[in-house]
Amino acid sequence: MAPNFFYFSLGITSIITLLVISLIILNERSKTRKPSKIPKLPPGKIGWPIFGETLAYVSCPAKFIHDRMTMYSPEVFKTSLAGEKTVVFCGPKANKFLFSNEGKLVNYWLPSSVAGALSYPKTNNKDSASGKPADNLAYKFLRGDTIQQYVPLVHSMVQQHVRENWLPNNEVKVYTLAKEFIFALSCRVLVNPSLEQLSDIAKPFFRLLDGIFSVPINLPGMPYYKAIKGGKLVREKLVEIIKQRRQEMSHIIMRNNNNNNNNNNNYQLDLLSRLIIDCDKNNKGLSEEEIASKVIGLMFAGFYPTSTTIAFLISHLADHPHVYEKVLQEQLKISESKEAGEQLTWIDVQKMKYSWNVICETMRVSSPVPGNFREAKSDFTYAGFHIPKGWKVHWTLHSTHKNPDYFPDPEKFDPERFANNEPAPYTFVPFGGGPRMCAGKEFARIEMLVFLHNVVTKFRFKKINPDQEKIIYNPDPIPTKGLRIFLQPH
Repeated sequence: MAPNFFYFSLGITSIITLLVISLIILNERSKTRKPSKIPKLPPGKIGWPIFGETLAYVSCPAKFIHDRMTMYSPEVFKTSLAGEKTVVFCGPKANKFLFSNEGKLVNYWLPSSVAGALSYPKTNNKDSASGKPADNLAYKFLRGDTIQQYVPLVHSMVQQHVRENWLPNNEVKVYTLAKEFIFALSCRVLVNPSLEQLSDIAKPFFRLLDGIFSVPINLPGMPYYKAIKGGKLVREKLVEIIKQRRQEMSHIIMRNNNNNNNNNNNYQLDLLSRLIIDCDKNNKGLSEEEIASKVIGLMFAGFYPTSTTIAFLISHLADHPHVYEKVLQEQLKISESKEAGEQLTWIDVQKMKYSWNVICETMRVSSPVPGNFREAKSDFTYAGFHIPKGWKVHWTLHSTHKNPDYFPDPEKFDPERFANNEPAPYTFVPFGGGPRMCAGKEFARIEMLVFLHNVVTKFRFKKINPDQEKIIYNPDPIPTKGLRIFLQPH
């Protein structure tokens, strides 16, 4: 027994000795080896499964952003929005970084629920080569000299709208009327439908708007289900219009091809007609469905920001009589320079400098949209944090528009801040920036200033039961009572 025990003990001792030596060697190697770097994600929390922090964000975007900037980082934090891991970029440096890296580090992205409600076809790739010529034509149409020539048309449509919906009434719901007008104007400029076609598009379009930002549960009776159906119906109606327009314009396209005529600058042509001529003449190959999707996207992109800003513009003028008086005097001076029945022109719009400052201050104090989304094309680093490929990126107006570092006394409505000093770069971004700055910026400016001219020169405003008018978010600001205003004609 003794020898066996001796050899057993010797074996155990040898094993232990070998383990100790191995641990010493591994420890020495670990000292010389470079430590592995684990990517450092931005601070923050993802929230609940599937929903993430979407509900908290949608219910009050400004509070959501400011609270997390305070808790985590004033530059960048992570969360989960619309079912996607998202990094929220905050501040002017972040805005400059994202706007400058459009198409390089990040690409435009829409939440799948929004894209689904807008009825984008699955084959519609925003970065595809086939779609870019049409996009370029749309940007040229909305940004170029062409859109400036639409000022008289906008003026006549506003006059008709005011004559039919404002003058006969002592009180109006500004938010409701602004939405109806901007929809009709957008349709006229983009598609120019008949009155019957406009009516056919309007009902499903507003059904789409009512549910597009709701919880994406696609079951009968749910708002999102109605939004999906509304979006599909709008697309079907537009496809019918596009097919009919293609037939009507076939002789124009043939004549242009025979004459090699590239002059399509007749401003009376709506964007749809220009798209059809350009695509068919140059064999761009866009189907009716693809053209319809682009038109829907433009209708949607310009609808909320412009109609919401108009509503809150009237609200702020009612709250600040001294601001109203300065706007009125500027607009009356322009009116006095016109002959009876003469329409406004682009030159007149350029004279509305103080009025534009008032609109800018409205967009700052009552930001009509919370921001926009991008998607990381590849891994990159920002502010010392790792942003993984495929994560969604959100830039937001709320990180700067009411930040006292950039706008002193931010809750004060003061249009003079835009007259005395230009905001610091990338702090005032209602239209975004960089290559994807809102193409409709100039047209939105025309819409809002011409609308303002026509209502201010005819009425004074007084709010009806302002204490009962609450503002909810979805995530855009919505007056619960439609913003009721008592009209006092001059």
